[in-house]
Parts: sequence; structure tokens; C-alpha cells
Amino acid sequence: MRFHFPRFTLGILRVAALVALMPSFAVAQSPAIPGWLERHVGTGQGQIAPVVLERARALHREKRARGEVSNPCYLAMDATRPSTVGTAPGERFYIICEDAKTFRAVSSGYGNGRKLRGHDFSNGRQCAQNFSNAEGSKLTMGGNYVTAEARTSFKGYYRQSGKRTPFQRTFLLFDGEGETENAREREIGGHPAVFLKWQCRYRSPDSPFADEAGYVPYGELVNYTGGRSNGCTTWSQSASQDILELTEKNPTTLYIYPESGDIEAVAKAVAAGTDPARAGLYWNASCLKQIGAPKFWPKQSLQPVIDAWRDSLPEQPPLDLPICR
Repeated sequence: MRFHFPRFTLGILRVAALVALMPSFAVAQSPAIPGWLERHVGTGQGQIAPVVLERARALHREKRARGEVSNPCYLAMDATRPSTVGTAPGERFYIICEDAKTFRAVSSGYGNGRKLRGHDFSNGRQCAQNFSNAEGSKLTMGGNYVTAEARTSFKGYYRQSGKRTPFQRTFLLFDGEGETENAREREIGGHPAVFLKWQCRYRSPDSPFADEAGYVPYGELVNYTGGRSNGCTTWSQSASQDILELTEKNPTTLYIYPESGDIEAVAKAVAAGTDPARAGLYWNASCLKQIGAPKFWPKQSLQPVIDAWRDSLPEQPPLDLPICR
């Protein structure tokens, strides 16, 4: 006997199967979104997508209820959004303080990935397509995090206002759970989107940062606000300062979207010719159009590839910067 299902029934079954792939998250435990915050919810520039806010709120409430954090503010990131909107950096990182009724959207970088022989998991400058929790992948991993301690390190000297100025960058560590539990191993955290491109070294024995021979590195300060990172979350220098002050000795939660289940569900919807939005799935529309479909590279399969690539590299001599002239 042949059974005939109505077309709309098949559509419902397909949507249900896709939604079942999404991560289970107890969003129902969160109270209704307050009115002042509702106007910030959406998919437009400066807004936060509903699913990102729901999961960020649920994570924060859960950690506060357990006494794991007491900070009234929480953080979130939507890594499906574009790096730039027009000529301005895209706003995809959120600082939300419900008690104070404040919402702030700022730019943030995502992981640039790698392009290895036979395995291309690199990301373009505008939209992220590849995600992973493999150490050394240089990719963003969505999921639950809690901010940890901050560490400041000296990077070298650069010229500012005609003077050689030391550059020190503060790195805010993240602790993860589940698929993000190896955040420490991956050295995943947040920091200003700026680095020092070394050019040479000069002798400065009186500098507290000098090496045993009395030399310090010197270079050019490069700002990549809103661009790509090596897998960490990066912010503008002004936003970094605010986030570091907010979390100093007062950890809070950070939720990064998308998780592996979201990525796989959207990819399957695209492969089936289904509009993810109509299937109840979320991905930034402009970026989805650009990347075609996202891909998640689990560490179980990608880590051996990265390790084999590292083992194949020839031994490199220690970096010896030339003397500045």
C-alpha cells in the first residue's frame, strides 16, 4: 500500500527535523524581555537577534542562580554578522546590563582559520563560514563562556607623538563548557584588535622590558578593529577598556552564536533547498548569501589534520630581529 502525504505535512516534518538539530537550551526559564530591551532586538544594524539574546539571558540567569557569577551585566556575540556595514565596522558584540537598562553593540573580530593542503577552513574578511573548537584552527567556537582573569603582556615599542612608547596588551581569558571547554588550551579570550608588527630591535638596557642583552623589539602598531583574529574575540581599544573594567574581579557570562548544532542545521537546510529562516533557524541573511552554507569542523576530525601539518613543518631557527637604524 502506498501512502500519500500532503505537501504541507512533508514541509512540517522537514522543518521539525531541522529544528531538532539545534542545540537544546532552556530559554523558557528566562523572564519576558523588558520593554526597554525589546527595541534592541532584531536583525538590523546595532540590534541583537532574538535567539542570541534568549540564550545569552538564559546562560546569565543560570550562572547567577548557581552563584557562579554575580555581575549584573552579561556579554554576547553573533559571529554570523558581517565585519563591515557600509564603511563602518559591523556591530556584532553586545554588552547588556538589564539592571541599569543599558544595551551597547560594538564591533568584534572572528577567527580567520587556516588554508592547509587538502583542507581549507579559512574565513574571508567579511563573513565567517568555518567554525571549530580544534586547537590551532584559529577559528571561532560558539557556545557558553565565563570571563576569567586578565593578563597584560609587553609586545614591544612603537612610535607615538614622536616618541618610542611601550605597547602592552591586556588579554581577558575565557573559561568554556561543553564544546568550548578547551578554551584555555586554545588560549581563547578577548583583547583589543591591535598588534605590534615587529620591524627591528634597539638597545635600551634601562628599559624594564629589555632582554638579557639589553634589547627591546620595535615595530608598527596595526589596528584591525572589526576584522579577523586568530580565534579570539577582539574589540576596539575603547570597547576593550570598558569590557575589561566591567569584568575586572567580577566575572560574567559570554554567549557566542552559532553553536555546532546551529551550523549543521543551517547547512542541512541550505542543502535541502529550504530557507533557514522559514525553518525556524537563524543566520545573518547577507552573510549566508555570501558564504552559501556554513561548516563546522569538530576537533575530533580536524585536530589530527592540524597536528600532522605541524609535524611536517621544518624546524625554524629562533627569530633574530635586525638592529634598528
